[in-house]
Amino acid sequence: MQMAGIKDIKMNPGLISKAVENHQYLLISKRGKPIAIATALDDRVFDIGLKKWLLIQAFKNGDLSLGQLSRALDKTYTETTRLLHLLEIPTLDYDLADEMDVIDQLS
Repeated sequence: MQMAGIKDIKMNPGLISKAVENHQYLLISKRGKPIAIATALDDRVFDIGLKKWLLIQAFKNGDLSLGQLSRALDKTYTETTRLLHLLEIPTLDYDLADEMDVIDQLS
C-alpha cells in the first residue's frame, strides 16, 4: 500500500495514476489522517465487492495476516484460503532457496 498526502498529490498528481496503473491502491491522507482510497476499477472489484477486494489486496501486500483477513471477512481459515486460491493469491510466501539453506544448516 502506498500513502500520499493531499499536498503530495497537488504537487505530483501522477502519484494516483501511477499507483492505479500498477494495480496498487493509494491511501490518501490530509494532515496525516486517511481520508480516501484511489484504486483501479477492474472486474474483481465488481465481482467480490470493494470492501472485500481492499481487504484481500491488503493481505496480498502483506498489510494483513491470514487471521486478520479471515476475521475481517467473517470467514474461517479454510473458507478464506479457498477464496484466495480461487483468486490465484498464494497464502504462503517463502523462498525455497532460503528454506533449503536452513535445512542444510540443521543437518
